Amino acid sequence: MRIALFSGNYNYLREGANRALNHLVDYLEREAGAEVHAYSPVTDTPAFEPAGTLVPVRSVALPKRNEFRLALGLDRSAREDLARFDPQIVHVSTPDILGVRAQTWAIRRGIPVVASMHTLFETYLEYYRLGWLKPAVEAHLRRFYRRADHVLAPTPELAAGLAAMRGDDRATVWSRGIDRDQFSPDRRDMDWRRSIGIADDEVAVLFFGRLVLEKGIDVYVEAMRAAAHRAKLRPLIIGEGPARGMFESLENALLLGHLEGGNLARAVASADLMLTPSTTETFGQVILESMASGLPVVSADAPNARALLEEGVTGLLCEPSNANAFAEAVLSIARDKAGRVAMGQAGREASAAYSWDSASESVAQIYRKISANARSR
Repeated sequence: MRIALFSGNYNYLREGANRALNHLVDYLEREAGAEVHAYSPVTDTPAFEPAGTLVPVRSVALPKRNEFRLALGLDRSAREDLARFDPQIVHVSTPDILGVRAQTWAIRRGIPVVASMHTLFETYLEYYRLGWLKPAVEAHLRRFYRRADHVLAPTPELAAGLAAMRGDDRATVWSRGIDRDQFSPDRRDMDWRRSIGIADDEVAVLFFGRLVLEKGIDVYVEAMRAAAHRAKLRPLIIGEGPARGMFESLENALLLGHLEGGNLARAVASADLMLTPSTTETFGQVILESMASGLPVVSADAPNARALLEEGVTGLLCEPSNANAFAEAVLSIARDKAGRVAMGQAGREASAAYSWDSASESVAQIYRKISANARSR
């Protein structure tokens, strides 16, 4: 198979979406006999080496979020590469200008199109005072996902929503995986905790991800303030981003910045529980990584979290935006060490169900099916 993949960010910033895409491409070329060209904006400082063949496209920095770049469609160089490559399948992963132009290019040539959902863009708007745009964005997203021959979503609930929107059954789950050797309770390091100022009797409450408004940072900060005087808690923040200042106002917070590899795995496993108030995730890779590391998770009650967590067994689900509910959930886990350990062990066991290779094979099967259908037509 020759697959043309279109992404708004394939490797210039490290995010859950592009890590999933790179795992997929690596598997396709390593195990499925495929060749993949990935078309994406690039920068001079990529976050990691790309899988497959990366083809740069023309782009500009986004206003207010200049760490991201907006692809300006299919430029001449990209079109020439597509003509030479002659893909059998086009996979679009971002409903931006590039993704829409790629759909049109494929449809005109009778090439099957797969679209994958990675971001709930419509949920971001309120955080940036752009709620008035929501009807237009939702209409665009409906058209984008309906134009594809098949759509992929990371959880059953989201896949069912896409199927209902399309009015057919051509929507399936593309789950995610976890490296359980990297993210493991064995990485917990009490000496390291002490070295950064966490006392043995403090409960380290992890926030893990990009420091941006749509991750529910305001709710985390408010919940930790509400709980701080009722237990010995220490906010532990892993990640970097434009909303870092909101954490800096939180008393006793430890901001570790961006971590990778063994340093990241050690820091996650050395926390005691993870708190994620975000309602904008499609999957929530950080939840799975925390579970694999042996941490109970307190999360907003959202589709992604319901797919990953078992209430009262691997974590607790809270009413979104209710900081007091999050504070009470954190306190209930913090005060019960035995229960906290049991939840962490249950999360570790549950994480074994997620494999990058099996998730990627599910996509390869969809590719094969729609490619065979196209040949038969």
